[in-house]
Amino acid sequence: MGKKVLLVSACLVGFNCKYNGGNNLNEELKKAFCEGFVVPLCPEQLGGLPTPRPPAKIKGKDGLSVIRGEGKVLTVDGSSLDFTENFLKGAYETLKAAECLKENLIACILKEKSPSCGVNRIYDFSSDNLKEGMGVAAALLKEKGFKILSSEEQEIIQEVLKELK
Repeated sequence: MGKKVLLVSACLVGFNCKYNGGNNLNEELKKAFCEGFVVPLCPEQLGGLPTPRPPAKIKGKDGLSVIRGEGKVLTVDGSSLDFTENFLKGAYETLKAAECLKENLIACILKEKSPSCGVNRIYDFSSDNLKEGMGVAAALLKEKGFKILSSEEQEIIQEVLKELK
C-alpha cells in the first residue's frame, strides 16, 4: 500500500479552471497538494471544455439523470450550447483516475454547487436558486462507491487531512 491521497477539484487547489477562468482556492488543500497528497482534476477540462467557457447548468433532475440519459447540461448564457457529452466524458475520465488511485484514495473532495462536482447542491436550471442534487462527476463517483465530500464540509475535510500525515 502506497501513500494516501485525495482526489480534489483542481479549482480548490488554485488552478484557474472555473468556467470564468478563476479558481476556488482552499489554502489547506493547496498545502496538501504541494506536499504530494492531492491529485487535482477538473472534470470539465477533462471533458474537453475550454477555460473560460460559458456557464452551464443541468437541465433535468441532477447529474445522475444526465448519466442515465434523462437530463442534459446546457449553457445558460443565451447560446444554449449542449455540453452534455463533455460533462459525461469528464466524469468518466475522473472515474478512471479514481479507479487508478483506489487502493490509496481516502476521499474525493469536490466543489459544491458545480454542475460537475456539486455533492449536495447544484443550481436550478431556470433560476439562480440552489436545489438538492449532485453534479455529473460527483454522481458517477458516488454511484461507483467512492467517498465524496463537499468543499463546504470543512470539519470533515480537516479530519481527512489529518489521515494523510
